[in-house]
Amino acid sequence: MKQKIVIKVEMSSDKCRTKAMKIAATTYGVSSVAIQGSDNDQLVVSGQDVDSANLTRSLRKKLCYATILSVEEVKDNAESTEEKVPEPPNPVEIDFSQFPVCNCQPYHQPYPKYYEVVYDPYQNNCSIM
Repeated sequence: MKQKIVIKVEMSSDKCRTKAMKIAATTYGVSSVAIQGSDNDQLVVSGQDVDSANLTRSLRKKLCYATILSVEEVKDNAESTEEKVPEPPNPVEIDFSQFPVCNCQPYHQPYPKYYEVVYDPYQNNCSIM
């Protein structure tokens, strides 16, 4: 369900407005965020299945004051007037007889050596080393 949420937030500076918009934009399901109102104190959020209580709680934690003014369901005119079902594309048949057949054996590379035993020709019988 697509919805439009209007939240009143105390935003006294540009820094607070930016912070509020970042919090709203990172919330799950939000598609657009705008600021409106006479004092630019209303945050308008629209999106699909947005949790308005969770969003308001996040704004309260970061900015101190936030209240939900309205939550409305938005219906698109294009969706409600005409629901079109796309037709599946016709399958294309390919004639494989026209392609040459490869009778090659795949080449397998030998396994790489991961270790090799090294002998020291000058054995030193020193017990310190």
